[in-house]
Amino acid sequence: MNPTRRRALAAGSALATATVLGRPARAQGVEQARILYGFPPGSAGDVAARRIAERLGGTPYTRLPAVVDNRAGAGGRIALEALRSAVADGSVLALTPMSTLSIYPHVYRRLPYDPVADFAPVSMAAVAHHGLAVGPLVPAEVKDVKGFLAWARANPAHASYGSPAAGSTPHFLGALLGLLRQVDLRHVPYRGSAPGVTDLLGGQIAAMLTPAGDFLAHHRSGRLRLLATSGRARLPLAPDVATFAEQGLDDLTVEEWFGFYAPAHCPVAVRDAAGAAIGAALQQAPVVDGLAAVGLLARGSTAADLARSQRAEFERWGPLVRRVGFTAES
Repeated sequence: MNPTRRRALAAGSALATATVLGRPARAQGVEQARILYGFPPGSAGDVAARRIAERLGGTPYTRLPAVVDNRAGAGGRIALEALRSAVADGSVLALTPMSTLSIYPHVYRRLPYDPVADFAPVSMAAVAHHGLAVGPLVPAEVKDVKGFLAWARANPAHASYGSPAAGSTPHFLGALLGLLRQVDLRHVPYRGSAPGVTDLLGGQIAAMLTPAGDFLAHHRSGRLRLLATSGRARLPLAPDVATFAEQGLDDLTVEEWFGFYAPAHCPVAVRDAAGAAIGAALQQAPVVDGLAAVGLLARGSTAADLARSQRAEFERWGPLVRRVGFTAES
């Protein structure tokens, strides 16, 4: 065989090997991923899932853009139960708020999942500041938390607040608000933010606590009034709204993250590929801007950092849940 022919065959063999090897590099990911989200479409967290999902295609994690599968109900627990039983090849992830993993274990005696043993952290995705908003049931002159509490004391029959779910972070923020200021606020749980905001706009409930981004459009239009946000600093998209801390309620300072998780036995290489793809998506301006439009701050993390934050929030919320005295059986 002449040298030229040998080199040509060698080059062809190398190309074929590279092509084959390219598949395992891809095969460490999946053809298309499905992202479970435990609340209805339209909320801030749902927007985050969709904005990130559409940017995951064409990466070592997944060839096609991911699809979002809303498994609404039970305060996000249905989606996590589905993740627990999903095939552990990385083709199914869940995006979930911190509360389902760090607060619910203090609330529910029996969860359909073990928040540590059943799931593998992948990456943080975003951080939300919760907001307290009031609707047309509350007089227009009420413009801050102090004013709302004074109105609630004077109108106990209407002193209610909604949240996305019983046992959620916003639920406990409202309970702590009433406890700290000795005002009886009746909690109304919903299946996600969107139906609660609808009832707030219609005057069926007086107030609601949920990620502040779910109120922004209505706050700007004047249909709702955002009275406070829960972050350490004011929300950039609502700089006119004071934080709870600025209004004398430091205990209500909470920044809740949304994180991606895989089934517990998902291969590390696939989880790493997913985390890298999510992190890259969170660096892209359309994703950052899309999240900001619904009041979310894009924030990625390592899997280890997400696990540490989950544990820290679990330890923080145990005493607060006991202080409020709420359990699923109460």
